[in-house]
Amino acid sequence: MGSALLFALGLLAQSLSLSWAVSEPEPSTLYPWRRAPAPGRVRRAWVIPPISVSENHKRLPYPLVQIKSDKQQLGSVIYSIQGPGVDEEPQNVFSIDKFTGRVYLNAMLDREKTDRFRLRAFALDLGGSTLEEPTDLEIVVVDQNDNRPAFLQDVFRGRILEGAIPGTFVTRAEATDADDPETDNAALRFSILEQSSPEFFSIDEHTGEIRTVQVGLDREVVAVYNLTLQVADMSGDGLTATASAIISIDDINDNAPEFTKDEFFMEAVEAVSGVDVGRLEVEDRDLPGSPNWVARFTILEGDPDGQFKIYTDPKTNEGVLSVVKPLDYESREQYELRVSVQNEAPLQAAAPRARRGQTRVSVWVQDTNEAPVFPENPLRTSVAEGAPPGTSVATFSARDPDTQQLQRISYSKDYDPEDWLQVDGATGRIQTQRVLSPASPFLKDGWYRAIILALDNAMPPSTATGTLSIEILEVNDHAPALAPPPSGSLCSEPDQGPGLLLGATDEDLPPHGAPFHFQLNPRVPDLSRNWSLSQINVSHARLRLRHQVSEGLHRLSLLLQDSGEPPQQREQTLNVTVCRCGTDGACLPGASALRAGGVGVSLGALVIVLASTVVLLVLILLAALRTRFRGQSRDKSLLHGLQEDLRDNILNYDEQGGGEEDQDAYDINQLRHPVEPRATSRSLGRPPLRRDAPFSYVPQPHRVLPTSPSDIANFISDGLEAADSDPSVPPYDTALIYDYEGDGSVAGTLSSIISSLGDEDQDYDYLRDWGPRFARLADMYGHQ
Repeated sequence: MGSALLFALGLLAQSLSLSWAVSEPEPSTLYPWRRAPAPGRVRRAWVIPPISVSENHKRLPYPLVQIKSDKQQLGSVIYSIQGPGVDEEPQNVFSIDKFTGRVYLNAMLDREKTDRFRLRAFALDLGGSTLEEPTDLEIVVVDQNDNRPAFLQDVFRGRILEGAIPGTFVTRAEATDADDPETDNAALRFSILEQSSPEFFSIDEHTGEIRTVQVGLDREVVAVYNLTLQVADMSGDGLTATASAIISIDDINDNAPEFTKDEFFMEAVEAVSGVDVGRLEVEDRDLPGSPNWVARFTILEGDPDGQFKIYTDPKTNEGVLSVVKPLDYESREQYELRVSVQNEAPLQAAAPRARRGQTRVSVWVQDTNEAPVFPENPLRTSVAEGAPPGTSVATFSARDPDTQQLQRISYSKDYDPEDWLQVDGATGRIQTQRVLSPASPFLKDGWYRAIILALDNAMPPSTATGTLSIEILEVNDHAPALAPPPSGSLCSEPDQGPGLLLGATDEDLPPHGAPFHFQLNPRVPDLSRNWSLSQINVSHARLRLRHQVSEGLHRLSLLLQDSGEPPQQREQTLNVTVCRCGTDGACLPGASALRAGGVGVSLGALVIVLASTVVLLVLILLAALRTRFRGQSRDKSLLHGLQEDLRDNILNYDEQGGGEEDQDAYDINQLRHPVEPRATSRSLGRPPLRRDAPFSYVPQPHRVLPTSPSDIANFISDGLEAADSDPSVPPYDTALIYDYEGDGSVAGTLSSIISSLGDEDQDYDYLRDWGPRFARLADMYGHQ
C-alpha cells in the first residue's frame, strides 16, 4: 500500500513539475505555491493532496514531506506550520525544518483517537515578510488492525420452551470493534466454539442471532444449556474475543401426574369431622411449584353424600384425604373411593398419558362410643303461667346412635336458674316442682330456657346437651281496675262540663287486656236512670249525668271487664262528687267542702287512724303517770309553788297576730287544780270563741278522773269530743288539752323549763330578751 502511494505521488509530482526525492530519508518535495502561467487570468494556488501516514509508526522522527517556494533561492526562505498536532492539542506531534521545509512525524499516531490532521503551511523571507499565501496541509492517519473485537456482555441469557421447533429464536450476541469500520479490520464474524451434544443451537455469523436447529429440547433431561461464543475481525481471520450464552429451558406440562400405588388403605373414626385420614402420593416430572406440577384430585366414585374431600399439600404435592361430614359406623363400615389426579395447567396434547392417573382408596370406619342425640334440639314447648307444681312440661329424651351396643341413658339438669323444673333421670320427663314467679329475671320475652344433659353408661361415657325453651303462656288471671284512684267530680247540670274521664288498666299482657268494657252495675237500677257511660277508646270511657241530681258525694258501682279468654270482671265503687259549676264547667268555690268530703279519707282508713291514735295516747299517758309518781316526793315541794306562777297563757303563734303583746289567749283553766273555783279562771276575761265549733255548744261539767285503767279509753274519747265542741280551746288541728291530771302525779313534768332545774349547766339568761313575761324565769334560772 505504501509503494502504491509513493507511485501515485510521483505521478502527481511530474504533472505538477514537482521534484521528488528517490531515497526514503529524502521526503517528497512539494511546491504548493507554484502557479501555472496563464496570460490574462488570475493565478490560483494548486490543491495539495492529503498525505497518508500509518498509525502506530515506531521509527521516529519520520519525514513526511518537504515543501518549497520557488520565489527565493534556497536558504533565503523560512518555513513554518501551525494547527492541531503542532501548536494545538495534541502538541508536538509534527514539526518542520524552517530552512529546508521538511515536515517530520515526532510521535506515534492512533487512528482511533485522531484519524486526520489539518495544518497550515507558511513561507516567509528572511525579513519576516510573507512570500506566499498560507496553504493547507492535510495528513491522513491510515488504520491498522490494532483493536481486538469485544462482546457487549460477558454472558448472554436466553429462554425457550422445551419442545420448541427448529429455527426458534433464542437470543442475540452483540460485539463491537474500535478499528475503522470501512476496512476489514472491523469486519466481525460470530461462531459457537462449544456446546453440549447434541448440538441444538446455531448462531448467525453476521448478526449473532442464536436459534434452535433441531427438535428434542426436554427440560426434564437438560434444563440449562451453556454455550461458548466467539467473535473475530478481518472477516473471521483476525483478532478474536469470547463470551458465554446461558439458555434456560422453560417447562411445559408434558408430563402427567401419576399415583405411586394402585390402591391406598386408610382408617377413619366415626362421628368426627374436619380430620385428615391419610395421604395419596403422586409423581410429576414437571417443574415443582409450577401449575404444570401442582396436582388436583377428584373423587370419582364411592362418596355419594360428600363426606370426604381431598386437598393438595403445597410442599409435597400429595393429596390429603379429609372427612368433612361425620361417618357412622352403624350405617357403613367401609368406603371404596376411586380418585383421579390432574395438573392445575392443562396437559400438552403431545404429552404421553399417565399410566396411573387413577387409584382406589379403601377407608375403614372405626366404631367409637357416640354421644346420645336429641331428635329435636332445641325443644320448644309451652306452659301456662302460674302452673302448679307437678305440671307436665315435656319429655326431652335422646337416642343412642350406638345401635350395636346396649347402653342406658340417664338425664339431669345442667342449667335451671330458677330451680323450677324436675327431670326424671330415667325417662327424661320434665315437670314443674313449684310455681314460677312472673317477675323472674330469667324470663326473657315470655320464654324460660333450661339445659338438659343426656349421659350414656359406656366407658368412657358420652354426654349430649339439649336446650329446652319453654314459653310461658299468658293467662287471664287479673281483672281490670280503674286508674287513677276511683274518684272525681261532675257538674250538677248534665249539660255542663266535659264529664268524668275514666281509665282502666290490666296487669295481664295482651290479648288478655284491652279493649275494656265499662258498665254501670245492672243490679242497681237507679244508676242507669241518672248516669250514663260512653266508650271513648279501648281503655277509656266517659261518665255523664242524665238528669240533675243532688249535690254531694255519690258512690257508683261499676263493672269492668277485659277481653281475655275467659274474660275477667271486677266490680268497683266510684266516688263522684256532684257540685255546682260555673260557665267554664269547673266547680264553684262554695262547693269545695262537698268535693273535699267526697274525695277524703275513707271510713275504714279513718277508723284505723283514730284507733292508732288512741292506743298511742294511752301508752304516752301511762308512761307519764308512772314517771310522775316516781318523782313526786322529790319535786313536790319545789314545783308546788312554781306551778301556780308558771301556768300562764299559752299563745298561739301560728296566727298572723299575737306575739308578746297579744293578751287574747285561750283559756287554760283546765290546767288548774279542779278544786279551785271556775270563777277564778273566768275572771281573766272571756276567751275567744272558735269559728269552727258549733254555736250550740253547752259547757261540759267537770269530769271525774278515771279510777281504773279500764276507764282511761272512755276518758280520752270524752275529752276529744269535749275539745272538738268547746269554742274556747284551740282548733282540732292544734295541740289539745284534755283535762287536769291531778296533783302529785308520779310522772315528772313535761315542761322543758322545769325539767331543766336538774341541769346546773343550762344557761337561761337569754330569756330576758323575750320580754317581761320571761324576765322572772330568767331571774329564777339564770346566772346570778
